[in-house]
Amino acid sequence: MEAELASIIKVWILVIVSLSYCFYFSSKLPKGIFRLLSLTPVFFLFLYLPLTVSSAHVVGLTTFFLAWLGNLKLLLFAFDQPPLSPPPPTLFRFISLASLPIKHKTTAPSQPPHNISHHLPKPVLLAIKVGILALVYHYYNYKQHLHKNVVIAMYCIQLYIELELMFAMAAVPVRAIQGLELEPQFNEPYLATSLQDFWGRRWNLMATGILRPTVYDPVRRISARVLGPMWVSLPAVLAVFVVSGLMHELLFYYWSHVAPSWEVTWFFILHGVATTVEVAVKKVVPEKKRLPRAVSWLLTLGFTVSTTLWLFFPPIVRTGVDERLTRDFPELVDYFQGLLPSCLALL
Repeated sequence: MEAELASIIKVWILVIVSLSYCFYFSSKLPKGIFRLLSLTPVFFLFLYLPLTVSSAHVVGLTTFFLAWLGNLKLLLFAFDQPPLSPPPPTLFRFISLASLPIKHKTTAPSQPPHNISHHLPKPVLLAIKVGILALVYHYYNYKQHLHKNVVIAMYCIQLYIELELMFAMAAVPVRAIQGLELEPQFNEPYLATSLQDFWGRRWNLMATGILRPTVYDPVRRISARVLGPMWVSLPAVLAVFVVSGLMHELLFYYWSHVAPSWEVTWFFILHGVATTVEVAVKKVVPEKKRLPRAVSWLLTLGFTVSTTLWLFFPPIVRTGVDERLTRDFPELVDYFQGLLPSCLALL
């Protein structure tokens, strides 16, 4: 674990140096091709850095934070688009926005979808999720006696809760040092009543927020030339899912170093097609004639879980990444718990 910690430190030293270069040099260049060319070495560096770490969780976070979100944010920065343009007032804020899954809340939120966090205090909800995660890890000891789909469903629960916890922890230093109010990263996705609700307003909102300006908006503008205003969003929605599928294939490659099987891409294409059909139906069916909320919730949950069991998790299980994920997280927690007394002593 000491070697892995050294690798993590090297990664973030390179991230800080490269983003300092972007802040002090690239931001002074005119937007467009010249700024884009100046950022090209950073794009390649961010694609390379996940290969320098080995823990499954660290690989996943490095890929998502840097190879995915970081590169797309810098691509927008090359053309003077938010969230990095205009450049934040301090280098710390620029690095934080570029390398972490955070978004500064600048406007009052729209009416949020119904969720149980309105009725439960956040610490209570967090404690419940941590307890569920602990139960999942406990029952992994008996997974040889469980049906394989039950085990994969446990992986789904583990993935969601760990992602929410780790993304929230990544935002803590920025919130504490800068005092910024940040957008939520997840919004109780298990309560989604439609695929559009799940992907657009509840699951991994940082990815949704960065794919909109980089993929959805450009494809929508191109589609507007050939499609009427009623249907112009459909190819843009599908394009977002295709790009998301390819980015997940990249993540799976970093995890396993095995050539893509394309099951994950097909998972996202299937969800993209289903979401575009759902959006199209909503455009022609009045709201009062749609399915009851409870039925929509069951259908959404059933479709998401069944397609996950069918296409998303099999490559993870086949390449042994699931074993690494279940082994690495407790080891990371134990290691950093061991470091905590030393850190407190230094303070």
